[in-house]
Amino acid sequence: MNTTTETQFFARLARITREKGLDTTPGPVEDTPRPELPGHPAYHHRQRVNAALTKFERTTPPRYLTASTEHPRVCDWADQVAADVTQAPSLMLWGGTGTGKTHAAFGAVRRIALTGPTRFGFLATTFPDLYAALRPGASGDQERERLMRRVLSVPVLLLDDLGTTKSSPWTEETTYRIVNHRYNRMLPVILTSNEPPAALPELMGDRIASRLIEMTTRVEMTGADRRLTR
Repeated sequence: MNTTTETQFFARLARITREKGLDTTPGPVEDTPRPELPGHPAYHHRQRVNAALTKFERTTPPRYLTASTEHPRVCDWADQVAADVTQAPSLMLWGGTGTGKTHAAFGAVRRIALTGPTRFGFLATTFPDLYAALRPGASGDQERERLMRRVLSVPVLLLDDLGTTKSSPWTEETTYRIVNHRYNRMLPVILTSNEPPAALPELMGDRIASRLIEMTTRVEMTGADRRLTR
């Protein structure tokens, strides 16, 4: 379009807008996106929460999908992990049968997910199931090593029912590999057990017990067996 044609075009456009009584005064430009649109912090926070909850639900048994906890020390621990996973301690919940250890453990992880952390990864299993999956012959070498790598590196690992399996040189060495790796890389573990922390050396051996005592916040869960009082 040459200059003359362009001038005629805009003149004709101006005449049409006057005839139709259209207001062509430039309006304000909205530079700040709305909360429901990309670019707004609230939008991206919701995206992170949804992504974290999806990962939480993928590895959590149905019974604990809506788990929550109000225990002050457990909530404090979860908030530390949410703030910086590499600066938070591990957590050991111990107490009698039915005192809500597993529920509180999953509730703590769900609390973390609801904060919308920028990095969230989670794996939950029991010590018996973990040993069964890693034991030689349970599956192919590559599959077992892939599981082990995930256990070693996932940001948050939940290991339920410590002390419910018979100890052997193989279980002790496997546990040591997991605990030592996460201890050195400052990646938190949540442990649940019916046994008190004082029993760790007998249950796990001195090498593992020493690391667990140093790296964990230990919380005793008390009360009657909730499963029997429902």
